[in-house]
Amino acid sequence: MKVSEILKVKGNILFTVTPDTPMMEAVHAMAEKDIGSLVVMEAGGLVGMLSFREVMATLHANGGAVGGDTVRRHMDTRPLTITRDAELDEARRMMLERHARYVPVLEDGHLVGVISFYDVAKAILEAQGFENRMLKSYIQDQPLAVLEQGE
Repeated sequence: MKVSEILKVKGNILFTVTPDTPMMEAVHAMAEKDIGSLVVMEAGGLVGMLSFREVMATLHANGGAVGGDTVRRHMDTRPLTITRDAELDEARRMMLERHARYVPVLEDGHLVGVISFYDVAKAILEAQGFENRMLKSYIQDQPLAVLEQGE
């Protein structure tokens, strides 16, 4: 299974901010949209990610306040990225190694989506469920075929 299959199911909705967006505005957007990350874009290109992790670090650094800084000061400037042609197992491995919960998907340098660890886990669970159903179906049919051959 490829990353592109997750993107087909998710759709094309992307939530972005610029590096100059005030942190408070970014946090409000995340809360209102019930999302765990924002892609940070500047001049049409990906320049960072702001996720729950960076927001929590900001709160910790400011004694529980978001503060008056912009996203630029707190964003991850080197986020893990992946292409839509990447295999899901590779995406899962990379996300685990980097502790990345959200990964921008790029195609020829352009942002085409974001996948989350939840998206990956859900896709793998659904694929395993399908495989289990197929195996059970095969096993249930197997004894009949064996009996018929033995007669």
